[in-house]
Amino acid sequence: MSGATNGPRPAAVEVHDVHKWYGAQQVLRGVRLTVRPGEVTVVVGPSGSGKSTLLRVINHLEKPEAGHVSLNGELIGVRRQGEHLRELSERAILTQRSRIGFVFQNFNLFPHLTVLDNVAAAPVAVGRLSRPGARELARDLLARVGLADKVLAYPRQLSGGQQQRVAIARALALRPGVILFDEPTSALDPELVGEVLAVIKDLAHSGTTLVIVTHEIGFAREIADRVVFMDDGRIVEQGTPAEVLDHPRQERTRDFLSKVL
Repeated sequence: MSGATNGPRPAAVEVHDVHKWYGAQQVLRGVRLTVRPGEVTVVVGPSGSGKSTLLRVINHLEKPEAGHVSLNGELIGVRRQGEHLRELSERAILTQRSRIGFVFQNFNLFPHLTVLDNVAAAPVAVGRLSRPGARELARDLLARVGLADKVLAYPRQLSGGQQQRVAIARALALRPGVILFDEPTSALDPELVGEVLAVIKDLAHSGTTLVIVTHEIGFAREIADRVVFMDDGRIVEQGTPAEVLDHPRQERTRDFLSKVL
């Protein structure tokens, strides 16, 4: 891998007592979470437990009604003004988001752009690189995820697994301190899951800070430094994979695992 793909030091993420509502429905209930630099944190739990919302709050795609998130000690999406937190401008929030990679379950690629330009677009848009420099970086990243031969293809010409690997390369293009994955294999046919998990595993071994929401319990056991189990908008328990997946302390965790293992 060339030096062009070197990223910044892995980031630390802190979620401080976050609450989130959608109308009358409370989806996060005082979530507190610390992700250490270089750590792989895997979040599991039943559908509707708040896992995806937690990721969207971390990079301020969703604004919490209470609590806040920080990246390496810097508040995300807000600033302190006396005793209150004030929303940052959209431009300032976009700048912060460029330090937090996000891989969606449905790829979210630009259909009218080639694979190469999908990956190169963000570094140019935020002024990090010139277009030639961004395209060179994109080629390096696409080679890293095993798609060097697809740089001129369009998303519609790729399998779902290939599209998701492009999405991972795109997230890496801004050299983020942390990458968030929202069920990155849930939209894939079963035979394509392995190729995406292999790329994520490579990232984990490289020391990148990762927060991964997934239903792949076996993958969580293999890759995670820490597993977080969520239910009903709360973190029920967290610990090493052996602690949470093999010897859970909470009845709710045991009940969930009995249904999915």
